[in-house]
Amino acid sequence: MKDLKHLFYFEKLLEESHNDLVREAQSRGDIAIGSVCALIPEVLLNLSGTFAVRLRAPRTGSIEMGTYYMTSLLCEGCRAYLERALEGGYEFLDCMLTPDACAQMNRCVENIEKQGLCSKEHFFVTYADVPMKADETALKHYVKQMRLRVLAPLHEAFGIDVSDAALFQAVKAQNQINELIRKIGDFRKTENPVITGYEFAVLCLATYCCPHDLLVEKLTETLEELNSREPDEKSPYRVRVVMAGSEIDDPALIKLAEEAGAYVAADRFCFGSLPGREEIVIEPEEDPLTSICRHYMEHGQCPRYMNTDKIRERKTYIDALAKEYNADGIIYQYMKFCDYWGYEQAAATHIMRKDYGYPVLSIDHPYVVGQSGQLRTRIQAFVESIEIKKLAGQKETKHE
Repeated sequence: MKDLKHLFYFEKLLEESHNDLVREAQSRGDIAIGSVCALIPEVLLNLSGTFAVRLRAPRTGSIEMGTYYMTSLLCEGCRAYLERALEGGYEFLDCMLTPDACAQMNRCVENIEKQGLCSKEHFFVTYADVPMKADETALKHYVKQMRLRVLAPLHEAFGIDVSDAALFQAVKAQNQINELIRKIGDFRKTENPVITGYEFAVLCLATYCCPHDLLVEKLTETLEELNSREPDEKSPYRVRVVMAGSEIDDPALIKLAEEAGAYVAADRFCFGSLPGREEIVIEPEEDPLTSICRHYMEHGQCPRYMNTDKIRERKTYIDALAKEYNADGIIYQYMKFCDYWGYEQAAATHIMRKDYGYPVLSIDHPYVVGQSGQLRTRIQAFVESIEIKKLAGQKETKHE
């Protein structure tokens, strides 16, 4: 296929956390908020005068110093973020608003805070207690925490408007980005898509790392371009997969999978669009903050939610995605030493294979994937196993 006009532009944005769009937004006086998890609703960090930047450590080399402070048995992503902070990579942030969710990420953020690795005069960190269950009691607590740990500090420290009207406006702006990403992502449902999983991952990831209003023009142009883009005469991919699991903040893993023959049709992982880019609906009988928290709680698929309904929902959600995106199999990936996804993938791999009948591959990987020969070999073998099952099924059909 012909290269997307703006793909290189988006790839360049992802090479640095403090990228050109972040600099442009700060030059006009906007507040850069460090974000580490979707359990702090993204829309609350993208109010008028603020924008969210999800922590990443692009082009990471050694994580030796991060390991020194956090030990070699903790998540490599958290260690890489701390390494980047020690290098001065997050000095541009004005504050960090984080959930008390993942203990390993909390240790990373605490190191950043206690060591003074973000040295702006008014820099601060807050920790919000977020729910582990999805029910009305948890929702009330969630709303209270978002007022105390997100909205109030932004208003008090920077004078940010956190009124209901401001929240309505933020939801409107968020929905614009969400709609663009959804429409672009829908092209992945076709038999011979006009966008690769890697290209989509680049576009989607940029929306987590850059001021939204500065992305709209080029995302809109990309959507228009895809409407007239001609696909390859024959798809270069041998199977279609749902990729699920923990954070993928570097599209290199998606590219590696597709080079091995597995088209990544759906992205059910942190930094992905499923969930994360649905329309946020403000219910008329609720205040906007309650509706926002309800949306993120009900749509969230994080394994930190441990009530039985949510545990079951995570499997039915993957099943629904596999059907909607015509997937032949599922790849569960998780970062080494990730507690939540380590447990989730162990159970889900068995359940999705036994109870739902999907071919499933489970892989753990380092923070820096690069061109891992081991991962490539495992994905290639998985692709071949699906092809063999397809051929066997075709033979059985003929004999019948």
